[in-house]
Amino acid sequence: MQMIKIVTDSSSDLTVEEASELNIRVIPLTISIGEETFLDGVDIAPEEFIKKMQGSKDFPKSSQPAIGELLNLYNQLTEDGSEVISIHLAGKLSGTAESAKAAAAMATGKVNVVDSLFISKALGFQVREAAKMAKEGFAADEIFERMNEIRKNTNLFVVVDTLENLVKGGRIGKGTALIGSFLNIKPIAILENGEYSPVAKVRSHSQAVKYIMKQFMNDVKGKTIKYASIAHANGLDFAAKLKEQIEKQTDFHSVEILWTSPVISTHTGQGAIGFSYYAD
Repeated sequence: MQMIKIVTDSSSDLTVEEASELNIRVIPLTISIGEETFLDGVDIAPEEFIKKMQGSKDFPKSSQPAIGELLNLYNQLTEDGSEVISIHLAGKLSGTAESAKAAAAMATGKVNVVDSLFISKALGFQVREAAKMAKEGFAADEIFERMNEIRKNTNLFVVVDTLENLVKGGRIGKGTALIGSFLNIKPIAILENGEYSPVAKVRSHSQAVKYIMKQFMNDVKGKTIKYASIAHANGLDFAAKLKEQIEKQTDFHSVEILWTSPVISTHTGQGAIGFSYYAD
């Protein structure tokens, strides 16, 4: 039977243990701060990145893997006749999926590139399930069908604790940031069709938790929660408050909390959280 191998990128927030256990190849994105450049998840840990970001006057930047790097990996993985499914963060947020498609077109073996339409663990859910099915010998079409099902039933809320990085990244004006800072506004967005869609503005973590829980409880009513994860950028207290309410108001008690990738922290700033869940 032809083997299927799974590739993803470092924005998937998979742990080293998960990737190793499920034979997932994680290709790192690149982060630059001033004159320093790091491979995400290889050269720098999330905690260290936050400290560097706080102490730098330069806004950090991220970039997708080079096409040549992806091509080399694909050729290496398909050398034994295996097929590759390469699953990446939302194409509207990064050029990684497009680079992967360009590399796949030049690869000597068969490579299928999938735009997950998500980031962080919402991407990781799809990757993890694909890897499990690949290990169990499922065909590519069956894996794609299952990934589509997961994608349709996954939601991701992002709460930004500070507007500073959005300003530095040119996403909003400085005047807006000053108003937001003065009022202690914390924007809440969802990732929908691969794009950030603002849904609310609150003034405290407690209000953010209350808003998210209301939406979450309405959404999972009559469904079974399969996965729930809270990735944070030095926002552990905030994440813990949300986890407490999830476990208090539902019978799901396997909510994981983890540091998010520096690639994501670059754009959200410190204190942000991303709440991903899948229920059907």
